[in-house]
Amino acid sequence: MSVRTDLEIARAARKLPIQEIGARLGIPSSALLPYGHDKAKVDQDFIRSLSDRPDGKLILVTAINPTPAGEGKTTTTVGLGDGLARIGKRAAVCIREASLGPNFGMKGGAAGGGMAQVVPMEDMNLHFTGDFHAITAAHNLLAAMIDNHIYWGNALDIDERRIAWRRVMDMNDRALRDCVVGLGGVSNGYPRQTGFDITVASEVMAILCLAEDLADLQDRLGRIVVAYTRDKRPIHARDLKAEGAMTVLLKDAMQPNLVQTLENTPAFVHGGPFANIAHGCNSVIATRTALKLADYVVTEAGFGADLGAEKFFDIKCRKAGLSPAAAVVVATVRALKMNGGVERADLGTEDVAAVTRGCANLGRHIANVRGFGVPVVVAINHFSSDTEAEIAAVRAYVAAHGAEAVLCRHWELGGAGAEDLARWVVALAEGGTARFAPLYPDDMGLFAKIETVARRIYHAGAVVADKAVLAQLATWEAAGYGNLPVCMAKTQYSFSTDPTLRGAPEGHTVPVREVRLSAGAGFIVAICGEIMTMPGLPRHPAAETIGLDAAGQVEGLF
Repeated sequence: MSVRTDLEIARAARKLPIQEIGARLGIPSSALLPYGHDKAKVDQDFIRSLSDRPDGKLILVTAINPTPAGEGKTTTTVGLGDGLARIGKRAAVCIREASLGPNFGMKGGAAGGGMAQVVPMEDMNLHFTGDFHAITAAHNLLAAMIDNHIYWGNALDIDERRIAWRRVMDMNDRALRDCVVGLGGVSNGYPRQTGFDITVASEVMAILCLAEDLADLQDRLGRIVVAYTRDKRPIHARDLKAEGAMTVLLKDAMQPNLVQTLENTPAFVHGGPFANIAHGCNSVIATRTALKLADYVVTEAGFGADLGAEKFFDIKCRKAGLSPAAAVVVATVRALKMNGGVERADLGTEDVAAVTRGCANLGRHIANVRGFGVPVVVAINHFSSDTEAEIAAVRAYVAAHGAEAVLCRHWELGGAGAEDLARWVVALAEGGTARFAPLYPDDMGLFAKIETVARRIYHAGAVVADKAVLAQLATWEAAGYGNLPVCMAKTQYSFSTDPTLRGAPEGHTVPVREVRLSAGAGFIVAICGEIMTMPGLPRHPAAETIGLDAAGQVEGLF
C-alpha cells in the first residue's frame, strides 16, 4: 500500500466554506474578507470590538534543536489544536506563513504534515494572500526613497557610508548578500555597497508581527532608523516621509488570515519571521484575536526552544503582555539519536544508548522553558521506526526531570493521535502553576542581556565582541534604546554557534560579529557566528522538482 504525500492528503481534505470556520469562533461573515472559498482576512474593526473579552489560554509549542531527521513542530501544533477540539475545547491554531525561499530550497513548507495539516496547503506555501509581497514592496519602497533623497540633493545630509537599510526579497539568493547599486553614471544615483536580506528578516516583517493595529504599525514604521549623518545623527523613515505610503502597502497584510486544519479547526496564519535571524513568531494581532475567540490557542515559535521560545518569551510576550499557560517541547526518537551521535543513515537501527545520550539536548530545553516560569510537557512525535525500548528511554529521562512525555500519533491519526497530549496540556494550563517572567529586566545593559541569553540559555562560557560592537551598543544605550530586548541571530542546529555541535554543549564561546538596531520593531539584533540574513540554495534545491502536471496541478511540492 503506497503512502500518500502531504500534498495528496491536503487535496483530499473536506474543507468547509471559510464562513463556517469563522462561525465556529463567532466571527460573522461580514467581518471576513474572503480570498476564494477557503481563506479570508479578518476585519480590523471586528478585532477592535473584541477588546473587552477575556483571553483564552495560550499554549506554546517549541522543540529540541532541529536535525535532518525531523521534529515536526508545526505538525504537532496542528495536531494539538485538533486534539483539543476533539476533547471538547474551543481551540484555534496560530502559526506563521511560509517563505518562498525555503520552499524552493530545502526546508519545505510551514503547513504541517500527514493528517495534521493546515489547508489550503498549496496556497499557504505559495504566495498565500500576498502578505510577504506587500512586506517586500513596503521595505523596498523605503530603500528607494533613501537613494532618491540623496539623488535630489540630500537635504538630510545622509552619509552614504552609513546607510543601514538594505533591500529584501523573499527568495534564497546568496549572490545578493553583498552588491553595489547606483552604477552606470550620474543619472543612476550614487554608487555604494549594500546588499539584500530575505524578506522574513526584514524589520518591516518584525514590525507587522509586533504591531497592535494600523496606527501602531505606522508609528513603528516611522521610527525605523535607516541611516546616519556624518556627525552620526540618526535618520528615521519618518524624516523621509515614507511611513504613510508604507502603511498603505501593508494595510491588507496587517489583517490576520483565517484558514482551517484538515479537521476544520480554525487556524490563524499570519506573519513569518525566521527564529534564527529574527524573532520567529506568529503576529501579535493574530494571537490576540485568537485568544479573544477561543478557549485554547496553540501557537509555535520557530526552530528549537533556544531560539524561538526564548524570543517568544523575551520579545513577543514581553512587548504584547502575553502570559503563556503551558508549553510543549517536541522531540522525536530519530532526532534524539542524531543528537546522541548516530548518523542519519543508521537511524533505522535501535540504539537506546544513543537516545539516552541525545536526551541531554531535550533536558536542556525543558529546563530553559521552565526557567521562564512556564510548565512543560514533552510530545514524542512518533515515527514507525521507533521501538518500544527507545520510547521507554525517553519517557524515563523526562520523568527523571519531573515532566511527562506523551507519545503522539497525530501525523498518522490527526487529532485522535494527539488527544492524550491535549489532556495533559489542559491539566497543566488549568492547574494554574504558570508564573511567567522574562529572562532579564528591561533596564539591564544591552551587552549584559546578550550575555544573559548566551550563558543561561546556550550555557556558553563566554561572549566575545569587537570593540566596535561594544561601542555601538553603548551609543544606542545613550540614545535611549537601552531598554530594548535583544534578538539573537545564530544557527538553529546547536546551542552553540557551531552547527555541527549537537547535544548539550557547555562552556563554548559565542562570538557577536555585528549588531543591528530595529528601532521600529523594538529590539536589538545580535548576529552571532556565521549566520546569514540571506540564505543560499542547496546543491539540489527543491525548485528542480517542482512544476505543473498535465492537469495544471502543482507537483513536487513536498
